[in-house]
Amino acid sequence: MDKTHLNDYSNHYIHSGVLPVKYVRNAIQPVEGYPKLQKLIKLKEQQVMKYATRAYGSRVKPEKMVDTLNKWIYEDNLQFDVIMIGALSENQLLYPLISQLPIDKLCAKPGFLFIWASTQKISELSKLLSNTGTWTKKFRRSEELVFVPVDKNSPFYPTDSLIPEEQLLEQMQWHCWMCITGTVRRSSDKNLIHCNINTDLSIENASTKNSAVPAQIYQVAENFSTSTKRLHIIPSKTGLDHPVKLRPGWVILSPDVMLDNFDALKYKKEIASLGSNIPLDDEIEQLRPKTPV
Repeated sequence: MDKTHLNDYSNHYIHSGVLPVKYVRNAIQPVEGYPKLQKLIKLKEQQVMKYATRAYGSRVKPEKMVDTLNKWIYEDNLQFDVIMIGALSENQLLYPLISQLPIDKLCAKPGFLFIWASTQKISELSKLLSNTGTWTKKFRRSEELVFVPVDKNSPFYPTDSLIPEEQLLEQMQWHCWMCITGTVRRSSDKNLIHCNINTDLSIENASTKNSAVPAQIYQVAENFSTSTKRLHIIPSKTGLDHPVKLRPGWVILSPDVMLDNFDALKYKKEIASLGSNIPLDDEIEQLRPKTPV
């Protein structure tokens, strides 16, 4: 038996149908073998949870989202420092709706915006972020993140990526464009951002099951920004197979969120008691990889 190509996972996929990503050994613990980074991730997780608000959900139909957000802005005087749009299920990037959302008024300055789309909808995302007639002209694209499901049975596998059987290549990953409004410098604004804690690539693992939004997606935003004011907008239905679970530290606006408990006044009081930013921690600062001067 010829063993020359036993580690050629692309060739193995052609013959077996098993995706190469299935063989990534450290998908659950990406920093395995790096004790300082493991300690850093643990400390950050504990610190984020310590200063997280209770988990809030706001169940709103897509056609009512613009009105709801305008009420939060003009009546409740709400702003968020971190806003994420989209979930890992189909039809989440809806250009007509998202282009109408008042994100520029809802997001503080400086602020951070994370927008998720499947590979098939990158053109729609590009159209959104290049249209000067929308709120996007006030944001600049900074980084791109990628999430990869492990196989075709994954709840996060993009079903619109199905292609004719005679073709071998499939576009299965999800992309996130991280955008910034205002001036933020990696080297000096450590009270606002903690860059380099997470990698730009996340792979599905056991902790991501039974949710429209894998935990890694939230963790990237939580670890990058020190803000405690976080909003997640899921602009369309995700269905029973993709439940939208609440997460401490986030307000989740979705037509399918499992609990509808958001109250603007209670939320502002809780933020006031916690503080709008997670305080600096000397041990985390020593462990955190930093951008070279």
